[in-house]
Amino acid sequence: MHPFQVNEETKEMVQDNIYHMLNNFIHCQCFEHIIFCWVMHEQSIIDDIIKHLDLNDCQLYPISLVLDEESLRKRLQKDVDNNIRNQSVIERSIQRIPLYQQLNTIKIDVSHCSIEETVQKIKEL
Repeated sequence: MHPFQVNEETKEMVQDNIYHMLNNFIHCQCFEHIIFCWVMHEQSIIDDIIKHLDLNDCQLYPISLVLDEESLRKRLQKDVDNNIRNQSVIERSIQRIPLYQQLNTIKIDVSHCSIEETVQKIKEL
């Protein structure tokens, strides 16, 4: 299967895998913190994942890492230049920027942040 093949069956499979994996991490006593990172540009995606998780003994911090158009364009262009992504991803992603402001999440602007700075911002929550 091509990793980016998207249809109803593969979406359902991926979501089911996410539920199981996250619940396994939640139930494992070895982990104090779990950071799940995925493109979630619609509240329904977040809500669906949350409703499948056992969060009885957990604190949940839904976070959206957001950035300005110029920063997003530069980051994605690096992937395009390295043949990791197709050029079309840039415009599609830019069109989705406003959607993140509608989410019921904590917004962290990472436009000008390194990975280390982003991690520190998350730790401070």
